[in-house]
Amino acid sequence: MGKKIRSHKAEKVLERLQKKMNRQIAGSLAACVHCGMCTNSCHYVLTNPGDPTYAPAYKADKIRKLFKRHIDWTGRVLPWWVSAKSIYTDEELEELKDTVFGKCTNCRRCSINCPMGVDFATFNRMARGLLVSVGVMPEGVAVVSKDQWELGNQMGVLKEDYIETVEWMSEELENELGVEGPIIPIDKEDAAVVYSINPREVKYDPRTIADAAKIFHVAGENWTMPSEGWDMTNFGLFSGDDDLGGAVARRLYDKVSELRGKKLVISECGHGYRSTRCEGPNWAGMDIPFEMESSVLTMLRYIKEGRIKVDKSRNPEPVTFHDSCNNARSCGLFEEPRELLNLVCEDFREMYPNRTENFCCTGGGGAMSMSEYTNRRLKSGKVKADQLQATGAATVVTSCHNCVDGLTDIIRHYKLGMGVTQLVNLVANALVIPEKPVVVAAPEEIPAEKKAIPVVAEGLELIGRKVLVVDDEPDILTFISTVLEDHGAQVTTAHNAEKAIELARSVKPDLVTLDISMPGKDGGYVFETIRNDPDLKQMRVCIISGKPELRRLIYDRAVPPPDGFMEKPITEDGLLINVRKILEVGAAEHSPDSA
Repeated sequence: MGKKIRSHKAEKVLERLQKKMNRQIAGSLAACVHCGMCTNSCHYVLTNPGDPTYAPAYKADKIRKLFKRHIDWTGRVLPWWVSAKSIYTDEELEELKDTVFGKCTNCRRCSINCPMGVDFATFNRMARGLLVSVGVMPEGVAVVSKDQWELGNQMGVLKEDYIETVEWMSEELENELGVEGPIIPIDKEDAAVVYSINPREVKYDPRTIADAAKIFHVAGENWTMPSEGWDMTNFGLFSGDDDLGGAVARRLYDKVSELRGKKLVISECGHGYRSTRCEGPNWAGMDIPFEMESSVLTMLRYIKEGRIKVDKSRNPEPVTFHDSCNNARSCGLFEEPRELLNLVCEDFREMYPNRTENFCCTGGGGAMSMSEYTNRRLKSGKVKADQLQATGAATVVTSCHNCVDGLTDIIRHYKLGMGVTQLVNLVANALVIPEKPVVVAAPEEIPAEKKAIPVVAEGLELIGRKVLVVDDEPDILTFISTVLEDHGAQVTTAHNAEKAIELARSVKPDLVTLDISMPGKDGGYVFETIRNDPDLKQMRVCIISGKPELRRLIYDRAVPPPDGFMEKPITEDGLLINVRKILEVGAAEHSPDSA
């Protein structure tokens, strides 16, 4: 039999294996005794019974055989005895890719349950890095890594788009709070806090930026956001590319140092917190001259120090908390989020298991970028879906943007009807804004026929008004809630008919905006229930529907008609005009005296 010839890529992988080996990895590769204690700790195993290829020990052996054959002496002397094998072809590299990227989210739950202390996630990440070094990786990993290398953030957000979004949020807050000058300072030197974010916030969820800014402003913080080097996420953690990890971390650290910031506050992101605070200094080879902390700790401290005041009655619906794998298992952030939740929510319910033993959201390890494994990922999410459903909560809270996306996918796939939010949103919603005097004309100066519409500060005409927003589409729910909150309303949300009726009775809103087409009992059922309930029948209702043909089904009912009807898609101006009309309020520019 002739000598096997290795492909160029296989040769390079084995060369790099020697360089990447360290005591921690070698110890974990050598320590496994195949006891099986890790098996049922893996969400892939629990949703694929009978398939041994998902077992952590089986997956680890794919990497361990290379360690035994090329590094450990037992594999060089008795390779058949210790199952030592080498790797030769590009096809074998592809098979390894499927294991290390497609069958593991590096959540480390198996590591916690290993009696020998084997840290599978650590050497699985190392194996990912070996493959990435020769270009063997999922396409999404390559795209995201390229964006972070070349554009400075993992979602390819251009500098001008980032600054435009931040300035837009700042202007919205200036109008809401009645403050002159920027609420969100950019590149302010010698600030006590430099705030770094996840690019997902700029691209998909700028409301989290505004909520954090509102908290900083009310707390009287001396803070800033950088114009560049603002991305605290780091795809090097997911890809196993330490060079990328070091470059991204240095970019952020250098910007904070350039601004002479005293503390780097990291917005709610599990892998961003871990890679920036825990791993980044090692990858970058730097001593960090400033403090770093999660924004969860920052918000908790503000409340304890009395710098901000919160009213938990503004978050009445039942919530549960999902521990991000990187925040919790890898960085020990267990109790602080719960302490904060209990300060800003009336009904916090634990999910089980929790803390160290909590299951992954399925979006960890960069899985959200690997579309080829989506079906496998969603199937494995049945474990998390069962956890969520058992809580009976209306909303799941998490301190991680990857988890927001992973949980949203699971909730949609398994039709759980829950919402997903973060602590910053709940704290901002519960935040008590110090009152400022509003100048109102004396009663005798207002003609009697015009007294029905109060004159209030511009942009804050809905202050004191409670609105229940009901819609099963998260994007619509977020849009309506954001617009109304920006104009002073206290907004509560519901994703299904049962929750809507429950909140209508407990919150007693001034207005209900109601979608018609929803899974299960529809908006028509909610509307008729409200109109037939003696305690609710005077409640104002605005129907917002994407199906105008359903209008007759509402107006033909043997109950008083709704107070308004809007067709989707809706605009901000259209929404505000209708809400003002229904609630008989108006902004300064819409006041009678300006007509």
